[in-house]
Amino acid sequence: MSRITRRGFIQTTSAIAAGSTFMITGTKASGRIIGANDRVRIAIAGMNGRGKSHLGGWTGQKNVEVAKLIDPDSKVLAQGIKQATDKSGHTPEGYSDVRKALEDKNLDAISVATPNHWHSLITIWAAQAGKHVYVEKPMSHDVQEGRVVVEAQKKYGVVIQHGTQNRSNANIAGLHEAIQDGEFGPLKISYGYCCKPRGTIGHDKVQTPPSNLDWNLWRGPAQIDDFHSNYVHYDWHWFWKTGNGDMNNQGTHQLDIARWALNTDQTHPIRVMALGGRFQWNDQGETPNTMFGIAEYPNGQYVCFNVRNVNYKGYEHQVENEYYFKDGGRIVRNKYYSKGASEGETVKVKPGKVTPGGNWGSFISAVRAGDPSMANGNALEAHNGCVLGHLMNNSYRLGKQVPFNAKAGGFADNSDASEHFLKLHDIMSKGVGIKEDEKYTVGPWLTYDPETERHTGDYAAEANALLKDENRKGFRVPTVKDV
Repeated sequence: MSRITRRGFIQTTSAIAAGSTFMITGTKASGRIIGANDRVRIAIAGMNGRGKSHLGGWTGQKNVEVAKLIDPDSKVLAQGIKQATDKSGHTPEGYSDVRKALEDKNLDAISVATPNHWHSLITIWAAQAGKHVYVEKPMSHDVQEGRVVVEAQKKYGVVIQHGTQNRSNANIAGLHEAIQDGEFGPLKISYGYCCKPRGTIGHDKVQTPPSNLDWNLWRGPAQIDDFHSNYVHYDWHWFWKTGNGDMNNQGTHQLDIARWALNTDQTHPIRVMALGGRFQWNDQGETPNTMFGIAEYPNGQYVCFNVRNVNYKGYEHQVENEYYFKDGGRIVRNKYYSKGASEGETVKVKPGKVTPGGNWGSFISAVRAGDPSMANGNALEAHNGCVLGHLMNNSYRLGKQVPFNAKAGGFADNSDASEHFLKLHDIMSKGVGIKEDEKYTVGPWLTYDPETERHTGDYAAEANALLKDENRKGFRVPTVKDV
């Protein structure tokens, strides 16, 4: 009898509709009371790229009105208004400044699809105005502002849902419930991949911003002065003051899944490190296109993560998660392999606890109910997942260059880390063709206190300095005390 059959997994077709254990009581905001049949009025901030998906998501929901669109680029805004009108027959109001849109007392919610450096501040402003928030990943651009979002959610009692669609996937929720119940034995490593091909962004010169762009509003909280066209409208991802690299871009989804599978009492890691580089491209971007990150949690469980963007012949596109257990078993691509087995069995589990309706519908259900616990991926879970990526990135940012070879990670005393790093190294050396005269950037092991959300030990001063970005005057993220 197989292990999976012995453990009695069954597959059903009904998901259990239930909220998370993160309960919120009380609110100081006085938003409009929404009945079950009332129209939900929502604004979308950021209409390039992902904002178009938000438009499709909200217009696909029953009795939801996209009332306002916000974008500092007048051309993008005009295009968005036309698209919204064509989709719904209703013409939304257009704004360049999100603060003006939030002044409307009849606005129920805002959907945030801006660049990363704006995510937390808009979420906080909206909570203070009594508006519910659906915010794209990552919820935060740095560790400390994510904590402020969590406290704002507690104080004002609004629904905040993170744009990690997998949190609405009952099958993934069910798999994690089975893992946490010990159905496969104790989990040792939860592994995520963000391996999708990207390309070089070249070098763009500093120039005057185009007349259709309000450069002051686009920058918002980000401490940058000079405009170049690599910022607008997508490649801001690859600069530290506006983005978080692929680790906390696409990787946020798989990082969140990886952390979600850990024992439910685990919040933040106690130590992290990362290494990698920006190989081949020789361009203006700052964030790594190749990265291996590892984080240890208080109970001894690990999260490992792999970013791989450099294209090559035979490139394997991987945006997925794997699970490794203490007895040598593993789950890879929805198949369970016992220790040493070359053939796996399909994993079948009961659907887990999620609010039904997918990521869009579940948010609207939570808004109608006025119940933050119904959010699939609430503010606290979003914060814990984003912190994991921020800490890995920060280790990399504090790294030093060492020769490109299999010993670069210094994992001699950690066979698991060595095994997974060597898989990446083998691809980069044999597949991509990186030579030993290149360099890895190897970050230090950073120790972290999950309770205080501060670094301790070696490199504490340098690492703590990266927990909060400096913000521009007029766009400063408040402190926890002042939220």
